Amino acid sequence: MLFTHALVRPPADSFSRAISSNAAQIDVALAQRQHAEYCQALRAAGLTVEALPPDERFPDSCFMQDPAVVIAGRAIIGRPGAEGRRGEEVALAAALAGRFPLHQIVAPGTLEGGDVLVLPDQVVVGRSARTNAAGIAQLAVALAGTELPVYAAQVEGYLHLLTAVTRLDDDSVLAVEGWPLPPPLNGLKVLVVPQAEAYAANVLAIGARVIIPAGYLRVGAMLAAHGFEVLPVPMTEFVKADGGVTCLSLVW
Repeated sequence: MLFTHALVRPPADSFSRAISSNAAQIDVALAQRQHAEYCQALRAAGLTVEALPPDERFPDSCFMQDPAVVIAGRAIIGRPGAEGRRGEEVALAAALAGRFPLHQIVAPGTLEGGDVLVLPDQVVVGRSARTNAAGIAQLAVALAGTELPVYAAQVEGYLHLLTAVTRLDDDSVLAVEGWPLPPPLNGLKVLVVPQAEAYAANVLAIGARVIIPAGYLRVGAMLAAHGFEVLPVPMTEFVKADGGVTCLSLVW
């Protein structure tokens, strides 16, 4: 899929208190520099990058993918499964209003963009700790008339669906070794990420260019061998908050 725009938000100073599954201390100043490098990679991939100002109220607000998704010319404003992140979606809704028709996920539904895998002919949504069945059902209603069926896929052992699998092009995905591919993905070519580099299963493909976390040489070499231009970016501070490269931007 060839995106043209990316909406980002630099980490606020409060990013040191971001939700995390580990006790690693986040270096916020380094995260802010890494975010700037990430934005440079987005531009190198041909995207127009727009930035919202940091929001100290929400430590996780640099992870722009989760509060909203843009699919088939429609913006779906999510309802985060993490209660501490509820409210982040307000600024995204304001930024997207006037560009796209807006559809809002409401209680009891939860939906985070990290669980939404958009393919040319379908949308696969992870049913995870952050996205529930009610949210998936509301997404299906929001996409009525787009000819994009919505399928649910159970996610276990990973924060989001896109932690385990990401789209590369119309015919292929990148997935962690040993991860059970959901039935809707059967028939696609799968490039397998070795367990030792599982973090690099989360990549952002923009046409022939792919943004990947720096330091994952086997995945980078595999993608290059398949004809992609690899754009590595440092992610050491974002992985401490369980974030990957797709998490840092809302693209359309």
